[in-house]
Amino acid sequence: MSRMKWIAVPLVAAGFVTTLAACGDSGSTSSTSSTPSTSSTARNASNVEAASVAWSYKGDTGPANWGTLSPAYAACDKTSQTPINIVDPASATLPDLTINYSNGAVKQFNNGHSVEAEAAAGNSITVDGTKSDLLQMHFHAKSEHTFNGNHSPVEVHFVHKSNADVLTVIGVMLEKGSSSNAAWEPFVKAINTGTTRTTTTFDWAAMLPTSLQSVRYSGSLTTPPCTEKVNWLVMKKPVALSQTQINAITAVYSDNYRPVQPVNDRTVEITPVP
Repeated sequence: MSRMKWIAVPLVAAGFVTTLAACGDSGSTSSTSSTPSTSSTARNASNVEAASVAWSYKGDTGPANWGTLSPAYAACDKTSQTPINIVDPASATLPDLTINYSNGAVKQFNNGHSVEAEAAAGNSITVDGTKSDLLQMHFHAKSEHTFNGNHSPVEVHFVHKSNADVLTVIGVMLEKGSSSNAAWEPFVKAINTGTTRTTTTFDWAAMLPTSLQSVRYSGSLTTPPCTEKVNWLVMKKPVALSQTQINAITAVYSDNYRPVQPVNDRTVEITPVP
């Protein structure tokens, strides 16, 4: 297998115009401009078109059939899909991940497939010299990625986009701990929000693991249109929440996860412990 190459150029694969929804299933976009550009208008139109084709996590519209539900979802049957089962990733010295998160207002809502929290401007990550802005965070239960075949109760995805329209997603596992997690309590308190956006406040950086060791590979969105060439960083260390907090999250959605996909010939690497 060849060494993983960090994607830093614009994605031109069919279906990329819908990727602002990322694996969070929302057709919403975050923008600092009140007047959308021609390109963003085209993306939004494509979002509406793709979203009009119903999909779900079970039955005839479930993951096994996503690729045939619409031509816009054809990538769901391609060979570089996410999630994967992580087994013995190769140790490698990879570009550092720099987190530039801060406290701030969040708009949280139920998008029909998960509960999503939209980030305000000013939160970003940098990898290999490329800055990517944090768009949103959402959850899947059980976890979509597995480690040696084992699921975590919940997996959350922090979705970022660079100026070149490249998506980078940080996956974080949530596990049962011995006490409540204060950083995650604002998300949990607003977990029963409806489709109307509820304003809350997150300390984004405190919601991440204390160790930023990550498994990295090139994958896809985990929901239709399953667009590929997405940079994935799956954190090795989980974040601990109380059982009460985890129960509150999974009471909203408990089976909104895509099964693992074949790794095929992709390179899966893990960074050293920081």
